[in-house]
Amino acid sequence: MIRDKFIAFIAVACASFATSSLNAATLPAGTTITVRTLSSISSTDRVGRTFGAQIDQDVAVNGKALLKAGTKAILRIQSSQAIRRASKPLTLGLASISVNGRDLAVKTNSVEPGSPKTVRGKRAGQISVGAFVVQHGSKMQFQLTEAVTL
Repeated sequence: MIRDKFIAFIAVACASFATSSLNAATLPAGTTITVRTLSSISSTDRVGRTFGAQIDQDVAVNGKALLKAGTKAILRIQSSQAIRRASKPLTLGLASISVNGRDLAVKTNSVEPGSPKTVRGKRAGQISVGAFVVQHGSKMQFQLTEAVTL
């Protein structure tokens, strides 16, 4: 009797695992994800600070939408003007996306929002000029550098 229950339990566990494996989907490296910021981001904010965003349009693979517009995402500052001696242009990365109530870390390219200002013919990326603010509701496109299994 105990043996029969054990066998039944193992069968149910295997079936559950097989079903979850069938439902797993992968976003391949190179997939473009467009997000919209949910708050303003300043070029003087510290490196590592995170900000809320949401996916702006469905992300589909082979015609199937794997991420819906409105899905929660997190942006992280990768470089900024927060430290005056090591002043760099503001760059952001997509740090994570929320899937089924859990945050999945993602690796993407960096994005330098806005157009660079110029000083004596040099790009602001070479010489930083004042604070730059990414406005609430700004769109940015990121590309996955590594595949993500959802």
